[in-house]
Amino acid sequence: MRAILAAALIVAAGADAAELTLERVFANPPLAGTVPRALTLAPDGTHIAYLRPRATDALRFDLWVEPVAGGAARMVVDSLALSGGPVTLSEAELARRERLRLMGSRGIVEYRWAPDGRSLLVPLDGDLWLAPLDGPPRRLTHSPESEVDARLSPDGRFVSYARGANLFLYDLEAERERALTTGGGGAISFGQAEFVAQEEMKRSTGQWWSPDSTRIAVTRVDETDVKIAVRAAIGSDGTAITEQRYPFAGTPNARVTLEIIHLDGRAPVAVDLGTDPDIYLARVDWLAADRLIVQRQTRDQRVLDVLDVDPATGAARLLFRETSKTWINLHDNLKPLADGRRFLWTSERNGFSQLFLWDGLRLRPITRRGLIVEEVKAVDEARGRVFLTGFGRDPLEQALFGVALDGAGAPQRLSAAGMTADAVMDRTGSVALVTRSSPAQPPQVGLFSSDGRLLRWIAENRLGDTPYAPFAGGHVLPRYGTLEAADGQKLHWTMLVPPGLAEGARAPVFLEVYGGPGVQRVRRQWGSLLHQYLVRRGYVVFQLDNRGSANRGVAFEAPIHRALGTVEVEDQLAGLSFLKAQPFVDPDRIAVYGWSYGGYMALRLLTKAPDAFAAGVAGAPVTDWRLYDTHYTERYLGSPAVDEAPYRAADVVPDAGAIRRPLLLIHGLADDNVVFDHSARMMAALQRAGVAFDTMVYPGQTHGIREPALATHLWRGILAFLDRHLGQPSPHALAAAR
Repeated sequence: MRAILAAALIVAAGADAAELTLERVFANPPLAGTVPRALTLAPDGTHIAYLRPRATDALRFDLWVEPVAGGAARMVVDSLALSGGPVTLSEAELARRERLRLMGSRGIVEYRWAPDGRSLLVPLDGDLWLAPLDGPPRRLTHSPESEVDARLSPDGRFVSYARGANLFLYDLEAERERALTTGGGGAISFGQAEFVAQEEMKRSTGQWWSPDSTRIAVTRVDETDVKIAVRAAIGSDGTAITEQRYPFAGTPNARVTLEIIHLDGRAPVAVDLGTDPDIYLARVDWLAADRLIVQRQTRDQRVLDVLDVDPATGAARLLFRETSKTWINLHDNLKPLADGRRFLWTSERNGFSQLFLWDGLRLRPITRRGLIVEEVKAVDEARGRVFLTGFGRDPLEQALFGVALDGAGAPQRLSAAGMTADAVMDRTGSVALVTRSSPAQPPQVGLFSSDGRLLRWIAENRLGDTPYAPFAGGHVLPRYGTLEAADGQKLHWTMLVPPGLAEGARAPVFLEVYGGPGVQRVRRQWGSLLHQYLVRRGYVVFQLDNRGSANRGVAFEAPIHRALGTVEVEDQLAGLSFLKAQPFVDPDRIAVYGWSYGGYMALRLLTKAPDAFAAGVAGAPVTDWRLYDTHYTERYLGSPAVDEAPYRAADVVPDAGAIRRPLLLIHGLADDNVVFDHSARMMAALQRAGVAFDTMVYPGQTHGIREPALATHLWRGILAFLDRHLGQPSPHALAAAR
């Protein structure tokens, strides 16, 4: 209903909308309203916590709480009040933030509840604080080097954290710190996730507390054999030369082992991970105080073994094995049940992500075809219910569902239709914090009951109450549709069309592409306000999810296996043909834009279809997959040490001379994900081939340009480039949009 009312507001406002400027798109406060992030429910179920940005600085966050039962929200940690001014974070903390996509964020970026729900552990400026719900925060550490990945023990007595290359323990009662490991240093570290685990495997930790708080499972990471990439992080105030251990595709990974450390000082117990050291430690979970579950993935990512480990001896036995002809997608859906024997699990063994119950002997299916499971949110064993997010009949709407633990009956959709939703729940799923949006409703957060009833708003964020309200009359709702791929599968697209185009008028097109695996761009949700600026400027804005994109099942993802840059290009060109057939599209003024994998796709499209587009913009592009990391690249292309052919076929650098249309190449000079070498190789190849191109580099910036002033500069440059090569959009489209 909210989405309908918001759409009505957009229509009713009509031509009364204020003019939306590029500066306002990126300025503070955020146009779409201020919605809290990092939402959590206290373990005792009494309070909600979240991070809220400041009105004057959308990148600085403070910690707020409010009672679940209702009442005023209050700030429990003021990041400015506790901050001693500018600080230099450790390389480990900076790298971790980059992996978590928190670079650019200031103040508090993460926190954890104490088990009793009465206080919160808060990292700030590299040190740790314990903030009670009532009373001033208590400082725990004050060290020159940052504490990383701090975690409270289940009994609330201790805090464990990594500092430098070792793991430390802080006794909250005795107010004393001690080292749990001392062997870290050089290429050896303890208790931290290695690069590919953080960047590609979505494992951000290397320490796991036992439920009885007597021991910790800890990683030992040996990067001795990992190649050193010398990275020049060029900033406006100088250049920092960083030697980064980076596992390029086909080269050695870090050697990761696991040991059990006892708090009573007994000798650590080594966990048996098998005879092959070249594996990935995918996940670690405690089923009970005496049972540890370890997920071991092979280097080629086609086999995932689920091991039952005795923490007293380190001995492991195989529970079951997942296999794939292509690759296995990792997940965090192993959820232990109360008996310490059974657990929930998701698998794509039947062609789609499906929920199973491991009953101690075998996997029993809970969900069936027709529901693609994304993430398990809570388990209510007493009522036999599981709560999860996923995709039902509409593949464009992620929703919250309830299903029976025994698999009986149909899934119950608990979040509103016509919207995309995510949720945070307490352990048993009694209430849910749902963040949702639609094409007509900016993101909003509500507290909902377990049967989907709204209890109250945390941030209703009605369109008319947001800073976007004066511009809402010019808001353009997206069109959705499908095309057919060469193999008959449906390709979903979305498009914004400038309103009020005169009969026979044709508009230029901004075709934005990502195209890579693990991502779904076409959804029924609140869209980019940059896209709203572009459509008001007179551009048609178009996006299409090609084969290889996420949340459509194995058959939709698998065609890119050993074939990056093939079917994605084919599907995007099918979208281009569809666009050129539209009567309101100028077929000679279509530009392609992409960032990261999308930057690779922009270059790939310009080289494989040299006359298809009028111009292209490639931001932070991968150009040579041998320069990217092992876990991501080998998942899709295999190892170049075994077979280089898929890498040669996917490489865009040798085809640089095929580019005949104007190209703008953009990259951050401190990018440690897609390193600047990618663009440098492409630039050199273009120059050798005599191909003219434009470029813009950003000193000190990593894989994204997030600061408002720099983002504005970036897009002014992109639009100036497009105006030069496509011509400015026609005045009648601009007048209609205003």
